[in-house]
Amino acid sequence: MDHAADAHRTDLMTITRFVLNEQSKYPESRGDFTILLSHIVLGCKFVCTAVNKGEDQKKLDVLSNEVFIKALVSSGRTCILVSEEDEEATFVEPAKRGKYCVVFDPLDGSSNIDCGVSIGTIFGIYMMKDVHEPTLDDVLQPGKNMLAAGYCMYGSSCTLVLSTGKGVNGFTLDPSLGEFILTHPDIKIPKKGKIYSVNEGNAKNWDGPTSKYVESCKFPKDGSSPKSLRYIGSMVADVHRTLLYGGIFLYPADKKSPNGKLRVLYEVFPMSFLMEQAGGQAFTGKERALDLVPTKIHERAPIFLGSYDDVEEIKRLYAAEEKN
Repeated sequence: MDHAADAHRTDLMTITRFVLNEQSKYPESRGDFTILLSHIVLGCKFVCTAVNKGEDQKKLDVLSNEVFIKALVSSGRTCILVSEEDEEATFVEPAKRGKYCVVFDPLDGSSNIDCGVSIGTIFGIYMMKDVHEPTLDDVLQPGKNMLAAGYCMYGSSCTLVLSTGKGVNGFTLDPSLGEFILTHPDIKIPKKGKIYSVNEGNAKNWDGPTSKYVESCKFPKDGSSPKSLRYIGSMVADVHRTLLYGGIFLYPADKKSPNGKLRVLYEVFPMSFLMEQAGGQAFTGKERALDLVPTKIHERAPIFLGSYDDVEEIKRLYAAEEKN
């Protein structure tokens, strides 16, 4: 037995240790946020196991939603939960209530389950501003008010990417330990990327700036190489690649979906929060994505997110169109 190697394995930065380290920087902290995160992590581990067993989509959708609702309620730290799977928000009973509101998509991209494409859980966390009876207004806040956001991707490995507002860190589940280990510290998105990611099947319904942008990706006028197209159709997988390799992910509004297709609270906001924390940008075609104020819990919005310079280019095209 290699004792040195085993000793080294115990010196790993687990997600629990990482979050506790962060907590220790705030003497006033009571550990509520740490407890909430540990329940989210437990939910991710559970869903990861279920996904790997190859359950069918319908079962997994329902199961993953129940897992997260139960994990979040039992933490005793939440007051409102908004899930993509539930029409109405869940208000936690007073005895189990805490000060955090959690918005989440328990299994994003689940229509891809049966063909082995990566899928994932996306989440965002808000805090109640003061002690009062929780209302929907507590979650209908702009994304810039989020305390933390992240996603867990269930693919060739199980990866959890998290930001608590001070950069972005990636953790990978070590199955032999049952622990998420810090494998991608302080993720920074490249300032400019070589990849664009969009469903080109919708091209005939796009607006001018989107069409112009995609055209310039394929036929650059400045003599540079064309960008490569990569589109998986599972937001978690497409955003994960964009975060690590750079480039741009876009799901614009079009004639068929004038408000875009992706949901503001639990898709657009958490991913935009992570992008900005990693040094990228997120834009709706009208404004910075995190400035958007939602009026309904399942509201949709267009989104362009990714490398700073690439999003800057799409912003320039929208600004030019407004002038005309």
